[in-house]
Amino acid sequence: MAKKDATILPVMKKEIHPEYFPNAKVTCACGNIFHVGSTKKEIQVEICYACHPFYTGKENLIDTAGRVEKFKARREKAAKAVTRSKTEKRAVKAAKKTKKETKKTKK
Repeated sequence: MAKKDATILPVMKKEIHPEYFPNAKVTCACGNIFHVGSTKKEIQVEICYACHPFYTGKENLIDTAGRVEKFKARREKAAKAVTRSKTEKRAVKAAKKTKKETKKTKK
């Protein structure tokens, strides 16, 4: 078996690939700035390696728009909600129906 020539490079199509910036500037919300290769000249991120809990070892809760509070409120509301059996639900529904029918007959 003959070896393939390793010097042959695949040819890329012209004018279909975006421009590549080898020194793109990345700015994090924490203030950290670093450079990477990208198709965008400047990138803004919310979390980077300097502030992400996995890399820093610190566990800080990032709460966007009160999501944790909303979740806790829903859990409390669900715990307070009255749970009825199927027969109780049917009885309430039947009572509403008879009440509605009596209103129609009065008119």
